[in-house]
Amino acid sequence: MSRIMLGGIPIRIDSGAPTVEYSPTGGVSTARRSGGALVKMRHWRKTAITIRGTGWMGPGFAGLDFDQPLELRCTKQQSLTTTALTGTLPGTPRPDDSPWALAYVGGDWQRTPVEVEPDRTFTITAVPGALQYQVCWRPVFTVFCEPPPESMDPASNTHDWTITAEEV
Repeated sequence: MSRIMLGGIPIRIDSGAPTVEYSPTGGVSTARRSGGALVKMRHWRKTAITIRGTGWMGPGFAGLDFDQPLELRCTKQQSLTTTALTGTLPGTPRPDDSPWALAYVGGDWQRTPVEVEPDRTFTITAVPGALQYQVCWRPVFTVFCEPPPESMDPASNTHDWTITAEEV
């Protein structure tokens, strides 16, 4: 079973079942052209990741060097829906957890094989009658973050913590 890992340290269930949120962030601006049409200009796009947990222990990250980029292996899947059998994943899959694919057939999703190359290109095995496909993967990010704030409730002996990270 995959676990969230920051800087090579796994978050154990004793630290709480982590909730994960991905938020797009990026250098985007909008401007109006001389005729009034609105245009969007994107300079870059990255991901902000927030992970929260409540358990009877903290996550134990005090030994990490938060001044350096850290590898963050997440368990919340990302997915790409397509009608094509080939394409490129927009993110990097965890090296220890292979991507998988689903085919939408007869009102239900079913597993189908997918091959993902090191350059993130994928090839899905066709399923007769499939209307669309979804490729799913658990991502790995290189991030900057600060040591997570932690609190403790002595009445219930629980520790709350939050990791806020941004993709490098």
